[in-house]
Amino acid sequence: MKTILIPTDFSENAWNTISFAMQFLKEERCAFYFLHTYTPAFYRMDYILGGPEFSAIPDKGVDASLAGLEKTLEAVKTKFNNPKHIYKTISAFNVLTDEINELNAKKGIDLIIMGTQGASGIKEIFLGTNTVHVIRKSSVPILVIPSGYTYKHIERVLFTTDYLIEYNRNQLYIAIEIAKIYNAEITVLHIKEEYDMSKEQLENKAFLGLYLAQIPHSFKEVKGTQMPDAIMEYLEKNNYELLVMMGKKYSFFERMMKRQHIDQVGFHVQIPFLVIPDTHNTVK
Repeated sequence: MKTILIPTDFSENAWNTISFAMQFLKEERCAFYFLHTYTPAFYRMDYILGGPEFSAIPDKGVDASLAGLEKTLEAVKTKFNNPKHIYKTISAFNVLTDEINELNAKKGIDLIIMGTQGASGIKEIFLGTNTVHVIRKSSVPILVIPSGYTYKHIERVLFTTDYLIEYNRNQLYIAIEIAKIYNAEITVLHIKEEYDMSKEQLENKAFLGLYLAQIPHSFKEVKGTQMPDAIMEYLEKNNYELLVMMGKKYSFFERMMKRQHIDQVGFHVQIPFLVIPDTHNTVK
């Protein structure tokens, strides 16, 4: 049974993400955890001792969180009620990224599914979104659903790579599983600038081909264009239902000096995209 975590803020966009998840995994045996995190509007000493449950002092944030989760659970059971699915709710006084990491350690989360509202202009550089923060810190694959996107059967998957990462089977497992479930074809896209690939890149490409041997796949190169615009241009000209990317992790200083490709693509892509965590590096 797969363990799926879906953060929600009870918005229309969050419900759209939940609806997608229910249809996306309708044939799979899954335990879904609907997570809502909150922080109090002002500091309360009783939170040091355990919060409202310990002190018996009511907190509107707790009440709203529990009520929202109960309403979400009722809506899911009413509309979907899949016998292959188990539904659980978690209300937590915590920062979203910290709570996700703690839940992963306790429950072994296989996949996080969450939505994003996107952004524009200077927000992309300095503010980001909850989704981007989760992507940067999570060690679990994350499936991101754009705002307003409605579920479509997955027939073609675009996997972007620079071949600079030595992939392993554990990293690629979720992408390969999705392709098998939907009998989808994977296109491996390499944005090649004006240089030849190194020996290391060629070796990584060869290993990637071995890992994908059991499913329909092809390799594609686009020359002379810059990332990440090349990915967006390629998606505009070709029809895909899922984009797969590696979420490289940088230190805080590196993020200040250089905007990550995953951030830029994530704000503008119009199809679901799966971010595979880079387990070779850690966030500093």
